[in-house]
Amino acid sequence: MDYKPRTISKVILRASANFKLILLTGMRQVGKTTTLLNCGTKKRQHVTLDNPKDLALAQKEPEFFFQTYEPPLLIDEIQHVPSLFPYLKMLADNSPKRGLVWMTGSQQFELMQGISESLAGRVIILNMLGFSLYERAGLGAQQKPFLPSARSSGALNKKNLRQTYKIIWQGAFPDIVDKPANQWAGFYASYVKTYIERDVRRIVNIGNEADFLKFLSVLAARTAQELNLADTARDAGIAPNTAKAWLSILETSGLVYLLKPYFKNISKRFIKRPKLYFMDTGLCAYLTEWNTPEVLEKGAMSGAIFETFVITEIIKSYQHNGLFPALYYYRDNVQTEIDLLLAQNGLLYPIEIKKTANPSRNDISAFEQLAKIGEKPGYGALICLTDRARPLTDKASAISIWDI
Repeated sequence: MDYKPRTISKVILRASANFKLILLTGMRQVGKTTTLLNCGTKKRQHVTLDNPKDLALAQKEPEFFFQTYEPPLLIDEIQHVPSLFPYLKMLADNSPKRGLVWMTGSQQFELMQGISESLAGRVIILNMLGFSLYERAGLGAQQKPFLPSARSSGALNKKNLRQTYKIIWQGAFPDIVDKPANQWAGFYASYVKTYIERDVRRIVNIGNEADFLKFLSVLAARTAQELNLADTARDAGIAPNTAKAWLSILETSGLVYLLKPYFKNISKRFIKRPKLYFMDTGLCAYLTEWNTPEVLEKGAMSGAIFETFVITEIIKSYQHNGLFPALYYYRDNVQTEIDLLLAQNGLLYPIEIKKTANPSRNDISAFEQLAKIGEKPGYGALICLTDRARPLTDKASAISIWDI
């Protein structure tokens, strides 16, 4: 597959002109290294710490490592050798140049702790996810952070229901996009095995791999739902403390996203249950055994996975532009619900997500609750399968999933 420009590329180049060190984090196989190689110049050396010889050199002789590989430098999988961080600090402190070292790494506790302790003020951390709809279409450079509006961007060609669910089912990893359907199951089976053996086991001794895989599958079946960790642990057949520890691994490695509830009292946001979303819908479909896009679209998870896909697309539109949005969901004690609230510039932009081609005003009736609790609502959106943007009120429109 030809390289498709990523939205984050412009952020990387801008950051490299202002920071000495760049760390690009994200799930395994989302294209971090490929993106950096396509951002860089031929003069930038590339070394991966997955290579046993380079790993041994970095671990045993870090000074000689940086004599062998001089800046400008790209280091893959930096989390394998946190002992390099003090040397990266010295390198940054002893040179006035920007863009000295670009790095990739997983979002693991040890990595982030080492970065915050050793490289504070010297490194910018960016996060990358799988292909967005814009990137898939080769329009990554055009994508902007999503904000509800009455206008349609019109940049993407709209797909029908069958085509849309094929993309949702396929997932967003570059290595599986546009590949034949008969390669789908093999790709995700290999992905899960590699993730468990090479990432999870480096963090914690999970004991039985089958238990961890079952936990993954139980969580996948709960995507777009409020997370009840005790129930999840019971269904997975593991202890609640184990479930909590394993969930933290999934969150820090970027496989799942926890959407906090919105309360005016900020402390309550960290007490109430979050909603859980898998960050790749193809992986979610694989774990829950929806083996074709047709059965997924017609099955019990059809609405939940549609919501999951929309949430991940909105997150990508921000993170791939180097931004980390304030996102929440709303649910009150009488079960009034809003799928997503986007907090920006003192306003709360309400977003409802619904698998329908016939949106109505009733679908956004919960938006009125924001003013009742004393909040300032921004323009609202119902993201659905409509063929064009349709105003529902003077303060909200129904828009297509292809206009995110």
